[in-house]
Amino acid sequence: MAKGKILVVDDEIYIVHILDFSLGMEGYEVLTALDGEQAFDKARAEKPDLIVLDIMMPKLDGYETCKLLKADETTKHIPVILLSAKGRNVDQKVGFEVGADDYITKPFSPRKLVERINAILGQSSSQQRMQA
Repeated sequence: MAKGKILVVDDEIYIVHILDFSLGMEGYEVLTALDGEQAFDKARAEKPDLIVLDIMMPKLDGYETCKLLKADETTKHIPVILLSAKGRNVDQKVGFEVGADDYITKPFSPRKLVERINAILGQSSSQQRMQA
């Protein structure tokens, strides 16, 4: 049984593949979307446990998508991690203002992202479970 359902949203397909693999190895079910509109629709339909959301995307950017998700009754409780090449303090400030729960800058370590996801969802990684 999966540890949880994660929606990965990025217009860079290689990032989607990296996260799909890393989170799948950790035991998560991974859903994907390539833009903000797909992400919003998929989040409402699938109700993931957490969303990893890129900022710079076509149609709806990550900031607008996060605002929509946090304003919608069916998705407002879902934690959102913004994942972006925009690493300035002002970019992070905007991210938290639109409702993000965490902000990670690219380039990123997939292992560290999995650790942050586990922490937000209150789960331990498979390595920690094996050491226990």
